[in-house]
Amino acid sequence: MEIALKNKSLIGEFITSITFMFLLSPVGYAQQQWKMQALQMQSKWSKEVDIEHPHNVYPRPQMIRSDWYNLNGLWDYTITKFSSPLPTNYSGKVLVPYPIESALSGVKKSLLPDEILWYRQSFNMSKIKFNKRLLIHFGAVDYKATVYINNKEVGSHEGGYTNFSFDITNYIMEGENEIIVKVLDPTDAGVGPHGKQVLRPENIYYTATSGIWQSVWMEFIPEISISSLKIKPDVDNSKLYLQVNLMGKANDYSLEAIAKASGKLVCKHSSGTSRITTNKDTSYSSSFSLPIKNMHLWSPNDPYLYDLKIRLLYKGELVDEVESYFGMRKVEIKKDSSGIDRIFLNNTYTFNLGTLDQGYWPEGLYTAPTDEALAYDIKIIKEMGFNTIRKHIKVEPARWYYYADYYGILVWQDFVNPNQGLPPGAKQAFEKQTKETIDQLFNYPCITTWVLFNERWGAYDQQRLTEWIKKNDSTRLINGHSGEMLYVNEQLRQPSENPYASSDMADVHSYPNPMNAPYLPNKARVLGEFGGIGVPVPGHQWDDLTGWGYIQATPKELLSKYEHFIKLLGTLEKKGLTASIYTQPFDVEGEENGLLTYDRSIIKIPIKRLRQLHATLTNLDTSSIDISKLVLPKTLDINDTDERFPHLLQEFKSGRQDSCFLRRLVLMALRLKDQENATLVGNQYLNSLTNVFLKDNLNFIQHITSTSRDSGFKMFSTDSIKISKIIGRASVISTLKKVIISEEISPFLNNLSDSTREIINHNIQQKYSEFGRQLLNEELLGHYWNVKDWDNFSKYYVIYFGESKHKSKYNINNASWQLFQHCNDHRVLHFAAEIAKYNIERFDKSPNSLDTYANILYKIGKSQEALKWQEKAVVASNNNKKILNNYNKMKKGEPTWSK
Repeated sequence: MEIALKNKSLIGEFITSITFMFLLSPVGYAQQQWKMQALQMQSKWSKEVDIEHPHNVYPRPQMIRSDWYNLNGLWDYTITKFSSPLPTNYSGKVLVPYPIESALSGVKKSLLPDEILWYRQSFNMSKIKFNKRLLIHFGAVDYKATVYINNKEVGSHEGGYTNFSFDITNYIMEGENEIIVKVLDPTDAGVGPHGKQVLRPENIYYTATSGIWQSVWMEFIPEISISSLKIKPDVDNSKLYLQVNLMGKANDYSLEAIAKASGKLVCKHSSGTSRITTNKDTSYSSSFSLPIKNMHLWSPNDPYLYDLKIRLLYKGELVDEVESYFGMRKVEIKKDSSGIDRIFLNNTYTFNLGTLDQGYWPEGLYTAPTDEALAYDIKIIKEMGFNTIRKHIKVEPARWYYYADYYGILVWQDFVNPNQGLPPGAKQAFEKQTKETIDQLFNYPCITTWVLFNERWGAYDQQRLTEWIKKNDSTRLINGHSGEMLYVNEQLRQPSENPYASSDMADVHSYPNPMNAPYLPNKARVLGEFGGIGVPVPGHQWDDLTGWGYIQATPKELLSKYEHFIKLLGTLEKKGLTASIYTQPFDVEGEENGLLTYDRSIIKIPIKRLRQLHATLTNLDTSSIDISKLVLPKTLDINDTDERFPHLLQEFKSGRQDSCFLRRLVLMALRLKDQENATLVGNQYLNSLTNVFLKDNLNFIQHITSTSRDSGFKMFSTDSIKISKIIGRASVISTLKKVIISEEISPFLNNLSDSTREIINHNIQQKYSEFGRQLLNEELLGHYWNVKDWDNFSKYYVIYFGESKHKSKYNINNASWQLFQHCNDHRVLHFAAEIAKYNIERFDKSPNSLDTYANILYKIGKSQEALKWQEKAVVASNNNKKILNNYNKMKKGEPTWSK
């Protein structure tokens, strides 16, 4: 069953009593105001984005009305500091609904925790009549959104993964109207769930996303209208339970529910409305059941969906109408004929063969480029022979779940984990969003399992929350903690005292090889994650410098390793395993362990072979699914490896100059230690770049710059200030140091005499002036330290720290301790005492630093002062044995240094 999701024109076909018209841009104007920002890879759908109305399909497939308008498109945007008022000026255009950090947004800027992102859009309203209401809907805004209409605050919503709506009827006026959306997104610096997007560099998962990332749209509804549906199939009793919630005072109203199968009437039911009073308000709803005779059950092999229409009537006259759908299915844990606890779908044991889908896109990050792209992921996963998707740490747009329903795939839905540090407010924010997620996704038959926590990320009150979810939704399985026990190379990360309390499953993660979960009575044994074989595909990499997988494999090795995994799964299944989730269907940014590349253009194992392998674990029959229009990705060429370097080098010498090719070739040359050709190709690559001063380009140039003959070295030398502002001063200095050390210093260190040292000093100062001289002193200090030449070490300690104590490469305390132990020159030791004291005052007040300073004072004869500092060291170290021993020696007048 395919639901027609149409965006009706508001001119001519508009039939409600409120009419309005957006101020549409002239044809081609949007293209002049926006362009996709540069990025290293993109999917084929990025070229199909409709700039005027991206994602121009009805966003809510389970509650369709005809009178709506898509607000996606170009909005004004600006970024201000946290305390700024409503802005009057905007920085430019952003394409909604793509996150501000994405290339498709046209902006590609990070939103910092102390900043506010503002959106603005205008529309024109005329002929207002007041028997209709106007709602504005947001699919998702990350993280806190406040909405203003004509500079008046309408409302706000916290939570980056769930939808929200506001009634804006009382805020609009005839003529021009203005929408402003204010967004705060502190990501991991806040308290709310943020998934795998993290700002702090030391904790980066993937690029953070901020702002509007799902569709924005308006809808006209009657004064009394249908606000939501709750659909609950009961397979055992051939019934569908419905709860229809209403907006407004629905006295004397009635409801009509019509279910159809393939256009034929299944049943029709009429019901009155009921008044429900709570402590907060009074609302109206109606709950009833529909008999579903001759049930056609929903399953991955046969994803049959019924049409459902709900009509609201007042004294027999139609007031409101929504279209929906449902599927008849049930899921439970039961014992099979051998007494093993298994997952049963519709009373049939069904091995859940799944993959871990994270829902990221190179050009849109959290947002798929188009609706077709959104559907493609589900279709290609199904075509590979999987019957299950674990939707990992993300809540997708409603249409993703519709496609999962329509094409037939089981979904394990993760809740987005709490902020892992659990700062004050994090638990409340998590539970609020978890409840919203359950309510928002309750009606989709594809979702068979809720996953509460993942690998203990922010986990707390596991048993209480598992039972709370069951209370809110008894129709699904609860995986209370996926990866409660995590094995890497068959080593358990951390034991668990009470795993899987109240959960329907015992779940382990095991990388790379699959393994079984422990046996626990009445729980299904599942493998929540495994695999992670990393295979980079040149030309289809997000970051060709830092690609990652749990294990690395060549294209030739991948198939045999994957075949081995599936064979092991078959053995484990016979011993009680009932589900497995492979990591992962698509590469994600620097993770290159997908079965397909991040851009979805290359599959790494032939799709026919994948289907054959997976068929040994499932009875999945995708021939019944109409995916005839599915464009299959190209299969990876297993011979496209570094062994092709001579051939590709000849192509280069014959004139091939495209930048992707050159980039790959220079990395090949470096891996093969062919520096001559790495320099030759690398210099040509730099010449091919239209803008070398992009951060990504500079990071790559830094990586390939190994000699002074590389163009990058000259560039980093002459444009160091400009480059430092983009990638940081430390990166520039490290690049220059690497080359100078390898060419001017390292070759001579093994045969270093006074005369050689003078020659190096002369040459390096001529070429690199003071920078080179200071670098030489730094390297000589380290060299003499390593070879234990304490006389020269003492000499260069004074030279180096006399100039570089504020920016030392070396740990000052460690160097000073070595000097104390091995130097007897009191002039040098007096200098070392100054440096040690400076270190304490500026950088390091640790007990070891106090101990070092005290010992140097003691060695130069300042015994009383030394004892005072050593007492501080003893107290700070909580009577550390070594430090206390030095203190006792000082009191006795004994040497504390090696003789």
